[in-house]
Amino acid sequence: MLKKKSRYIVAIVGAAGTVGRELVEILEERDFPAADVVLLDSAESEGERIEVRGRNVAVRRLGKDAFPDADIAFFFAGAANSREHVPAAAAAGSVVIDGSGAFRMDPTTPLVVAEVNLQSIGSHAGIIATPDSSVIALVMALKPLHDAARIKRVVITTFQSVSGTGKEAIDELAGQTVALLNFRDFVNKAYPHQIAFNCIPHVDAFMESGGTTAEVNMRREARKVLADDTLQLTATAVRVPVFRSDAASLNIEMTDPLPPNEARFLLSRASGVVVYDDPVRDLYPLQIDVSGKDDVYVGRIRTDDSVANGLNLWLAWDNIRKGAALNAVQIAEYLVKQ
Repeated sequence: MLKKKSRYIVAIVGAAGTVGRELVEILEERDFPAADVVLLDSAESEGERIEVRGRNVAVRRLGKDAFPDADIAFFFAGAANSREHVPAAAAAGSVVIDGSGAFRMDPTTPLVVAEVNLQSIGSHAGIIATPDSSVIALVMALKPLHDAARIKRVVITTFQSVSGTGKEAIDELAGQTVALLNFRDFVNKAYPHQIAFNCIPHVDAFMESGGTTAEVNMRREARKVLADDTLQLTATAVRVPVFRSDAASLNIEMTDPLPPNEARFLLSRASGVVVYDDPVRDLYPLQIDVSGKDDVYVGRIRTDDSVANGLNLWLAWDNIRKGAALNAVQIAEYLVKQ
C-alpha cells in the first residue's frame, strides 16, 4: 500500500512518449503532490529534456540500475518493458499504475476505471492496471445503463486515431497527406496500408479467429471492469486518418426497456460523461472537438427497433488524455487520498 506522505516521488516510464508527456502536464494541472518527478524511457530518448513544473528535466535511460525509489510509478512504455520492470518496481515498494496490456487480465491485479470501479483498488498487491482507451470510454457509458436495465449484448465499432500507435504514426499521417497533395510517392511504415484519406479495419495483431487482439481484449477487459462475465460484446476496431481522439458506435441490447430520454438522463448524471446530443442542430460528439477534454462525450442516443430493448450511442473521447494519462492520475489521486 502507499505510505502516507505530504509529497511523493513519482516515476514516469515512457516519459518521452505521447502519453508520458501528457502525464507530466496533467500532474502539474491537477497540482499532484509530487516531491519529484523522475522521467524514464528507452536509450533512444535518453538525455531528451522535458519541462516539469518550470524545470527542464532530462529523461533517464530505463534499466535495472536506473529505476528510482518511487512511491508511485506510471508505466506507459509497452508490455515488454512492463513485464520486465514492473514486478521489480512493485517488489521495491512502488505502487505501479500500468497502462500496458501486460497485467490487465492478471486475476491478482485490479483493472481500474476511475469513474467506474475505484473500490477494486483495495485488492491490489503493488500493481494496478488501466484498461485500453476504448474500454475506458466504453464502460463509462455502459455502467449507468447496465445498472438501470442490465445490458445483454453490445456491438461496438471503434474509430481509432493514429496517436494510439505513437509518434511514428502521427508523423506518417502528416507525411502521407503532404505527399499525396503534392503527387509524391511515399512508403508505409507504421501501418500495412496508406492511412491518409483511408480507413484500415486493422488495430493490433490478427488472431486465428479472424479478430484482432484489440477486439478480443475489449470484451475481456470490459467484463472485468464491470465485474460481469455474462456480458456479450463483439467489436470491430478501425484505424482512421485522425491525429488524436477516438470515437465509437455502440449498439446495445438490454434486458429491460430503456427509452432514449431516460438513457440521456442517466448518462448526464454519470461522472466523467457529457451528453452532447441535439441532431436537429447538428450537435453530436466530434473527435476534433474532444481533443484535450477530460470527459467522454455521448450523442446520437436513439432507439434500435431491430431488436427488443435496443439502443444506439455514439462516443468520442481523447484517447491520450482520458483514455490513458488522466485515468492513471485519477487512480494515483485516489491512492493518495486513501
